Formats: sequence, C-alpha cells, structure tokens
Amino acid sequence: MSKQRKILIIGHGEMGQAMVHLLGARHSLSVWERRPKGGHVPPDLDVAAAVAEAIIFCVPAPAHGELAARIAPRLAASTRCISIAKGVDDQGRCAWQIFHDVLPANSHCGVLYGPMISEEIRAGKPAFADVGTSGDEDFQFLHELFAGSALYLRPCADPLGLSWCAVLKNVYAILFGIADALALGDNLRGYLAVAAVDEIAAISQCLGGRPETAVRLAGLGDLITTATSAGSHHHALGGLLVQGARDRIRGEGIHTLDTVHTRRLFDSTPYPLFSLIAQAVRDPREIRRQVERYLQTLG
Repeated sequence: MSKQRKILIIGHGEMGQAMVHLLGARHSLSVWERRPKGGHVPPDLDVAAAVAEAIIFCVPAPAHGELAARIAPRLAASTRCISIAKGVDDQGRCAWQIFHDVLPANSHCGVLYGPMISEEIRAGKPAFADVGTSGDEDFQFLHELFAGSALYLRPCADPLGLSWCAVLKNVYAILFGIADALALGDNLRGYLAVAAVDEIAAISQCLGGRPETAVRLAGLGDLITTATSAGSHHHALGGLLVQGARDRIRGEGIHTLDTVHTRRLFDSTPYPLFSLIAQAVRDPREIRRQVERYLQTLG
C-alpha cells in the first residue's frame, strides 16, 4: 500500500474524473474547477496548492500558464506539478514548456501520456502511460502514487519529446477518421500508422525531442488508441470533415494545427501527411481528391 498523499486535481472533466477514480481510494484529494457543476464547492485554489504534495493539471494546455503562475508562489519546494494535457497554448508551448517558463527554477515537473481513455479507466480497465519528469525521484514518487491502481507507468528521459508526441498524435488521428469515413480500407490504416509515426518522430526532433520517443506509449501507443477507438473525439473529427461539417470541428488537434500555422512553430512542407491534414481542415470540400493526390505521390 502506497503512502497516503495530499493531491490537488485541477479540472474535473473526463480526465479529472479518471484521476479521482485512480487515486481517490488511497490518497487525500482536493478537486478544483473554475466552473463547478451540481452544487460542488471547490476548495480555495491557493490554499489547496500550498498543502498539496502533487498537483495534477487536468485542464487544456491554454489554461496551464495562468493557473501555474497563480499557484507558483504557494508551492512547497518539493511539490510535484504533473500535466496530462495533450495540446499547446496560444503561444505554441506544450505543457512541459509552460511549466518550465512559469514555475520557479528547480521545480518538480512532469508529464504523463499514453493510452488513457477516461471511460475505460473509470470502468476499471487498464491504462498505460510514459512519464517524463525532472528526475528519477519524481518518477518514483508518481510510481508509488499510482501503485495499486489500473494505471501502469514507465519512465522516459525525454519529457519534451513525450509532450510533442502527445500533442501531434491528436492531429494525425484526424486523418485516420478521414480514411475510415472515405472507406479506404484497413491496408491504408496500417500504412498511416507507420507514416504518421515517422512524421511525429521527425517533427518532435525538430522541436527538441528525441525521435525514438515517437514509438513509445505517448506516440505510437496513444496514436493507435486514438486512431481506432470508437469513442475517439479526434477520429470522429475526420468523419465530420468528410461530411462537410466544418463549423463543428473543434479540439486540441485543431487548435494545434491553427497554432502551428499562426506561430510558425515549424515548416510543415517536409511532412506531407501533416500538410494533408491541415489542408483538409481548411477546405474539407476536396478531401477525397486531396487524399488521392497524396497516394499518387507514393507510386
């Protein structure tokens, strides 16, 4: 049995609820949300952060900077700040970069990414994640924190690469939804898995990560989960694009595409799949033709 810890969970959406399910039986939890529902009265954020041994950010990346800056003066030197956000903020920063920009130097930070579907976690099914942290002691803390739960953790020495793999896989999952909605078959799905991971590895390296991280749980593992799960939001976005429902296209992957373009985070020209997805989101009317053109380049 792991030692009971004081944990603050920021955000009570689907993943916040999943964290409560995983940790609630063994630890003392506080749950803070900006807009509580159902009569829930959240704790004072500053007070809860001051006593927390770990803080898990279960909110989108654009909210990380403001919240991390707000609680930073309250944090104990040993407090761990962990993010599960698979997106970027409006400046184009992933969660790992936000923590390092906003929190005090030598803070204990971490990111936790992998096949972690909230509904499955809450149903007691196994989930898996790579953990990138500031040091080995921080991983050991998290390993003990989740001990006895159905979330299985592996350490990774590339937290920046983990973050970008998690961010990018949401973009590429959209293409799987497009291919399935166009009924292009299982063979294409297999090809896309390999080609997408190759591009994720190259882009992640361009942004400061290690290319080999793309074949870990946060990259290949989570991509397969997101690209094939019946309940995947980003897979469903691909189907909506094929239907022409552009006004309903929202999500972390869409925000990432917009931010890459606006902030010029990298040149997408060398990455034809990424460029294909961006083009499909901008103009879904020609999706089938766009995919066919891409396939012709492979001949």
